[in-house]
Amino acid sequence: MKDSHGNGPRAVTPIAFVNAVSRAYEGYGVPFEGALRAARIAPRLLGDPQARVTAEQFEALSGHAMRELDDEALGWFSRRLPWGSHGLLCRAAVTAPDLGIALKRWCRCHGLLTEDIRLMLTVKAGTASLVIQERRMPAELREFCLVSVLRMVHGFACWLIDSRIPLNDLSFPFPRPAHAASYRAMFPGEARFGAEAAGFSFDANYLALAPVRDEAATRAMLQKALLLTVLQYRRDRLLVDRVRMLLRARMSGRGHAPGLPNAEELAGMLNISGRTLHRQLNEEGASLQQIKDDVRHERALELIQRSNRPLKQIAHLVGFRSEKSFSRAFRLWTGAAPGQFQRQRQRAQG
Repeated sequence: MKDSHGNGPRAVTPIAFVNAVSRAYEGYGVPFEGALRAARIAPRLLGDPQARVTAEQFEALSGHAMRELDDEALGWFSRRLPWGSHGLLCRAAVTAPDLGIALKRWCRCHGLLTEDIRLMLTVKAGTASLVIQERRMPAELREFCLVSVLRMVHGFACWLIDSRIPLNDLSFPFPRPAHAASYRAMFPGEARFGAEAAGFSFDANYLALAPVRDEAATRAMLQKALLLTVLQYRRDRLLVDRVRMLLRARMSGRGHAPGLPNAEELAGMLNISGRTLHRQLNEEGASLQQIKDDVRHERALELIQRSNRPLKQIAHLVGFRSEKSFSRAFRLWTGAAPGQFQRQRQRAQG
């Protein structure tokens, strides 16, 4: 991630998380200076609450600390999570037939590593939720722990199915921190503070996606696994479905005037750039124009078959300036004129 002038990685990770790593060193009675040197973080930054470090610096710091302290939890729990613990979680999950089972395995196996927190995955009304139940945790490391655990689970899930998983809800049970703006870089969703528990929710359709990784890919990933927790995944295998859902809602007029948003408006609704929208759709073998045409086709058929509106009005509702252009498009979609469909429906109704 580069800064606004293209001058290299942009520092977005709050210094509060670096200070949290330093507390782990204090707890183990080990000097912190070596870890700072390994990550090329200036010690003077520790006293500046507004300071930030890059994702690469924080990945280097965390990796060095986990090895040196032999604790991948970095002091969060009542016992160490020895180096390689998260590798066990990854290997237990990677052979699952779909993401849903993979995450259930992750939650279950995480409980074998520590009883200080419990991860729970639930599905209700098309929404999957992963929640952390807290049992024991040092208060000064609470934010760092909850954020890190959620980032690790989310990062692994995205990597496993090779898809960016947008979050519908992201919640934390502590007050809004001074560095709350940094959460936008850490998670693909807006954070909500002061909630009952830490967790996130997302479209349950992602749970049905099959993993695209194997043991060899897992071994390679584990060499740089921490980057999964500090950099957001880009590709979204369900983007086409999400775009279609938003367009259908807009076309039906739910909460908006009928009509379809342009690329930039749609990208804003998805929290990505217009350029990224077009690129990711192209990667999925789709185009925004084709999806729009499909949605117009579906809506036109629905209005013709389920209403008595005149064709001129239907043409307007599905985004055509004239009945003539609508009829021409309808013939391309169905091979017949819209009036034929309308007359067939009327005859069927007697």
